[in-house]
Amino acid sequence: MKKIWNTLLILSILFTFILLFNPNPVRAAALDDIEIATNKDTVNPGDTVTLTITFGKPLGAYTFDIAYDNNLLEYVETDGGTPNDNGTRVRVVFYDSTGGTSPKESMSITFRAKEGIITSNPTDLAVTAEGLANPDASENYDDITTALEKNIVVEPRYEDYKFDLSYTGGLIVNVEKEMILSLTSAMGKNYDHARIIAEATTPDGGNVQLKGTDETQTEYDLIDSGWGDPSGYAIGGQNVNKVLNLRGIFDKAGEYKLTFKLIDRDSSDAVITENTFTVTVTDTETTPPEEEIPENTIEGVTEGENHQGQNATEENLPTQLPKTGMNFYIPIVVIAIAVMSTSLYIIMKKKNR
Repeated sequence: MKKIWNTLLILSILFTFILLFNPNPVRAAALDDIEIATNKDTVNPGDTVTLTITFGKPLGAYTFDIAYDNNLLEYVETDGGTPNDNGTRVRVVFYDSTGGTSPKESMSITFRAKEGIITSNPTDLAVTAEGLANPDASENYDDITTALEKNIVVEPRYEDYKFDLSYTGGLIVNVEKEMILSLTSAMGKNYDHARIIAEATTPDGGNVQLKGTDETQTEYDLIDSGWGDPSGYAIGGQNVNKVLNLRGIFDKAGEYKLTFKLIDRDSSDAVITENTFTVTVTDTETTPPEEEIPENTIEGVTEGENHQGQNATEENLPTQLPKTGMNFYIPIVVIAIAVMSTSLYIIMKKKNR
């Protein structure tokens, strides 16, 4: 019995000695405090997004793999290691060559969203790791084989939807009017089940109908039931231009406010956009009054105004009357000439005798 106890004591001392002086590092638990985060949840074409990995404790060595969708993103740069991008995964390797005096507590990697994206695209940045060690490499940490994932959305820069209502001429009580309602956006956000509805504020006791027929020859009244399938329809993408040919009927004269809304059926009919238009309805067709011709006019010029558009006041009346009739000096000159001619004739006649 004593020999057995002696043997167990020797084995215990030997095992303790091996644990104390074994040159190989001891494997520790996983990095439970590791975290990953991005500086934005949504990224647009041409913009960058940075993923930061915080270790929770200093590391002297690591190899991280960050997988990404190269249909949506392209690698830009890394801070905290030597990167190697193979097109779908970036491997970042770090080893503290100072022997533990310059460990890392985090690293970051930046991607850019590609141009030409026209829809919303949820995607993940997936992180795995191996070769994790403390600053002096005296202990290792478990590899991260189950990817840590961070979800982001890559989508275009959307523009708001906008309604426009147009028609020709005036609106007359109980006379059907052709109207065009258009919904446009150069880059509209995508919705699987959107719908157009309308509301009206009318004169006291007034009613309005906005009827239209779709491609299946089904007639709808936007005021009464909205447009199209009650469950909605898909809309979105580049150059959205949905046009509805409507027939408006107003049963009372006065001012109407027509409000058109685009709603999202998948979000409890949340309003995506809305526009209100004010229209005036009259009892009869109105035409502009004829222009009255001013009284006391001569040849289209109003009395009190000259042909150059200046007022004919006393200040610009002529100060001297123009001369009329024959000049007074003309007869005198004629008589003088006659007398001189006669006298000359008499003198010449006397000399000739």
